[in-house]
Amino acid sequence: MPGTAEFDLFVTEIHREMTTKAGQKCTAIRRIMVPEAYMEAVQIALKERLLTTKIGHPALAATEMGALVSLGQRLDVRAQARLIAKECDLIFGDEGSCHVEGADAEAGAFLSPILFRCPDPDKAVSVHEVEAFGPVATLMPYRNIDHGISLLNRGGGSLVASVITHDPAVARQVVLGAGSFHGRLYFNDRVSQAESTGHGSPLPHMVHGGPGRAGGSEELGGLRGVKHYMQRSAVQGSPDMLTAVTGTWIKGAAELTAASHPFTRDFYQLQIGETIHTAGREVSLEDIEHFAEFTGDRFYAHMDAEAAKANPFFPDRVAHGYLLLSFAAGLFVEPNPGPVLANTGLNTLSFQQPVVVGDCIKVQLTVKRKTRRTEEYGEVRWAVVLRNQNLDQVAEYELLTMNSYGETKVP
Repeated sequence: MPGTAEFDLFVTEIHREMTTKAGQKCTAIRRIMVPEAYMEAVQIALKERLLTTKIGHPALAATEMGALVSLGQRLDVRAQARLIAKECDLIFGDEGSCHVEGADAEAGAFLSPILFRCPDPDKAVSVHEVEAFGPVATLMPYRNIDHGISLLNRGGGSLVASVITHDPAVARQVVLGAGSFHGRLYFNDRVSQAESTGHGSPLPHMVHGGPGRAGGSEELGGLRGVKHYMQRSAVQGSPDMLTAVTGTWIKGAAELTAASHPFTRDFYQLQIGETIHTAGREVSLEDIEHFAEFTGDRFYAHMDAEAAKANPFFPDRVAHGYLLLSFAAGLFVEPNPGPVLANTGLNTLSFQQPVVVGDCIKVQLTVKRKTRRTEEYGEVRWAVVLRNQNLDQVAEYELLTMNSYGETKVP
């Protein structure tokens, strides 16, 4: 409503998107939905902003809006504007010459911003269907959020719809009601406005597109967009074949016997598929209780046998998952200084089966993948599998370490 940060932000976004690149970009604002009660206030505020817009030669520092791309395009924009004018009232701009600084308005294909007001957007057709690729936009009133959403969706699909609101409930309502009609829903308010990229500037990792006119919803969208320009092939084969092709060890591929502990050999000496199987470690009740006391993790499944048995996942008191990870590290880590410089994390951790008192845990450690990172060290990814005395898998994850290149000289 007038007087709020969101009102000012709303007007600012409209003005910017109408005038940036003379409104000739795919995300330029075409239809402006306004609460019915605030139509007059928005109209006045927007006209004031448009009146101050400095149209001129692009080389001038004061210029805020330049020319359209060509004289032919200006003719096309004017023709589209006439179609909209059949159902709407012109409230700013016209087809005549506009004041231009430092250039010939006619020769340079300059065009004043054109703002319409649609008195009855429910009955209007052209305003929802015609897209004048230039600085042309139309104000239209809505009675409530549901009505606003219905108008929003009549565009037949768009790249982006902006919603200026400080109310999360309104944002949710719009997403549920209009999400399928737009490649991107952009929300902004007093909290995010200082760091927001704006209606017309999607973040590079976002999907940017939409149904209808927007080309499969993936014009941008980081890697999703890049894949449109890449050749992709599926490779089918045995685990051994896929390991050889990809340079990444695939579960089920052959395991190479390590001549010595893999933590003692540098990055280049390690071979993909190289594997060790550790000795076992029996889990005792004392281990579980000590870990619970030491860490403060006294979850009932570790401490209360009756409560654990009442849980469909546990047959009795069970070992902590993180206790098992600690035991695993104790089983496979080579403690002395060597090529392994640091443990930088783990991925895709999952637990498949509970471990109870008396179970014996063993670890399979396999060199999964190697990647150069700097001139001094590279990343090694290890496939780690924990099994019990019956060889049932109880947990698995991918371990990441940084390993030095050592004395091996490989380019």
